[in-house]
Amino acid sequence: MSGKRIRKAYEGIDRVKAYSIDEAVKLVKSRAGAKFDETVEVSMNLGVDPKHADQMVRGVCNLPNGSGRSVRVGVFARGAKADEARAAGAEVVGAEDLVEIVNGGKIDFDRCIATPDMMPLVGRLGKVLGPRGMMPNPKVGTVTMDVTGAVKAAKGGAVEFRAEKAGIVHAGIGKASFTEQALVQNIKAFADAVSKAKPTGAKGTYIQRVSLSSTMGPGVRVETSSLSAG
Repeated sequence: MSGKRIRKAYEGIDRVKAYSIDEAVKLVKSRAGAKFDETVEVSMNLGVDPKHADQMVRGVCNLPNGSGRSVRVGVFARGAKADEARAAGAEVVGAEDLVEIVNGGKIDFDRCIATPDMMPLVGRLGKVLGPRGMMPNPKVGTVTMDVTGAVKAAKGGAVEFRAEKAGIVHAGIGKASFTEQALVQNIKAFADAVSKAKPTGAKGTYIQRVSLSSTMGPGVRVETSSLSAG
């Protein structure tokens, strides 16, 4: 983003002020002027140090209005469960064969689900799937016997979140073409899921700072108290 474009994008935005969620969404939507449908992203600075096991934040949020993304789902399963995954709409399904393909560096999916019996095999893919944040995990519902439910959740707008090194959680929570109301509902649902994932070791203020932006647009600070569902 060039200096001129940045200045223009920030016109009318007070960079220091924290806006209510409704105002922030309005500002972000009005500045999403790219030729494609920009993703609206939320970023939350949390009062945690994820290096400590009791301060790790991880979870999943089912966005009430979906994410607007078309998500390709990969499922590690055998037999009847593999058939169930295909019937639910998973694009890539397999067992040992799929492990080999992924190990070779070909990942043709955005979300990864596995049945519990497949985890000894899938565990070998930690170096490939781990850095991409795609390793199946029972905590976020991606290691499960309910393959149909997991595939449908992934397709319907379930977003996973995980605190990064600096204690920041971020996620795409919709598209600029969504209505203001739909975006506000999605953001509140996401903030609620992050709040519920508060770890036992978190001290002091948990949600410290929140900002909202679109793919090509400026960041807008959000008043944290306006995020509580209601």
